[in-house]
Amino acid sequence: MATQKQPITVTTTVKAPIEKVWKYWTCPEHITQWNNASDDWFTPHANNDLRPEGKFNFRMEARDGSFGFDFEGIYIAVKEHERIEYSIIDGRKVNIHFESDGSQTTVTETFEAENENSTELQQKGWQSILDNFKKYTESN
Repeated sequence: MATQKQPITVTTTVKAPIEKVWKYWTCPEHITQWNNASDDWFTPHANNDLRPEGKFNFRMEARDGSFGFDFEGIYIAVKEHERIEYSIIDGRKVNIHFESDGSQTTVTETFEAENENSTELQQKGWQSILDNFKKYTESN
């Protein structure tokens, strides 16, 4: 029997309509602008086939060239402007919900924790990426 992985949830409210939030969340030219937890990291390229069984790959690298990795997985479910569910290549599941009231959109991401880093560190890292998304989307 598989071990249940602890879920971690991060959330933010973006002052933008759902159409813009969805576009900036899913289009590679925007993903490369916000997908980093700190300024010393960046995403040089992103591929995103946003459909069930479609694959994504976001290359994440340290700006000093010391480390890099591919964040990749396969989409399980996609409901435009409402939710995205995917499986990371290591098997962990991620659910993202988008809730709009017209002028602003709340993005809530729940992911299964991995065993290498503390849950606090994982939550902080994913929240930082989400905060960068909010900042980028609101300023463009």
